[in-house]
Amino acid sequence: MQQNSEVLGEYSQPRCIFASTKSQIVGNAKNKLVKYAEFEAFSNCFDYKHELKGKWSSVFGNENPIVLELACGKGDYALGLSQLEPDRNYIGVDVKGNRLWAGAKKALENGWNNVAFLRIEIDRLADFFAPGEVDELWITFPDPQPRKMRKRLTSYKFLNIYRQVMNPSGKVHLKSDSHMFWQSTLDQVAQDGLRIVEQFDDVYAMNPMPPRMQIQTFYEKIWLLNGKTIRYVQFEVGAVRSQPLPDREEDRSEFFQDRGARRI
Repeated sequence: MQQNSEVLGEYSQPRCIFASTKSQIVGNAKNKLVKYAEFEAFSNCFDYKHELKGKWSSVFGNENPIVLELACGKGDYALGLSQLEPDRNYIGVDVKGNRLWAGAKKALENGWNNVAFLRIEIDRLADFFAPGEVDELWITFPDPQPRKMRKRLTSYKFLNIYRQVMNPSGKVHLKSDSHMFWQSTLDQVAQDGLRIVEQFDDVYAMNPMPPRMQIQTFYEKIWLLNGKTIRYVQFEVGAVRSQPLPDREEDRSEFFQDRGARRI
């Protein structure tokens, strides 16, 4: 496996800033640069420089199905699933290299060879995966995008992108705390006539809870402490061409109540 890089701009700091704060900023910048350099060198990390479309079987050394975790952050779900299902290959996708670094480092330290990390924008999936190359994808606790519905990772825009790299029977998994995001997903699925495979309106009310649902991300732990309901749905991506949902009013109060935590 191969690598990734990112260059940070210079920090321009006002003279009135306290020395301790300035030192912390410089320290954080250096820490990020170290992580970027290590990420670039990690054998399980990839980015825009690598021509990978249609070649992922050679990266993993097998023909096992490929599963993506989108906007994965530190790759909590990709790492967890890779151990539950070692006969599948998992790829965490995110644009933040310093976040991916944590998951990549953990995978290397544990010798988990069926998980890799790709630093790209999700809009560019079709540049890095061939048609039908992706079997499933997971979207876990994404930004609910309260003001721009088309930027939600289950909007018509993104479903059409996913279809470029998946077969119609490919599965999309969503696990979310946001009722607004959840409802817009179900509305898009209904409008497109897609088949729902599984739907859990309250994951933590299940007994027993399936092993896949027991994996917890950083944000999931926060929302559970805040008493939020966690929902899950799995549906087939289908072969239709998705269209935008009709304009409508949405209850966005949950986002403004939680926005401080969402910036962590």
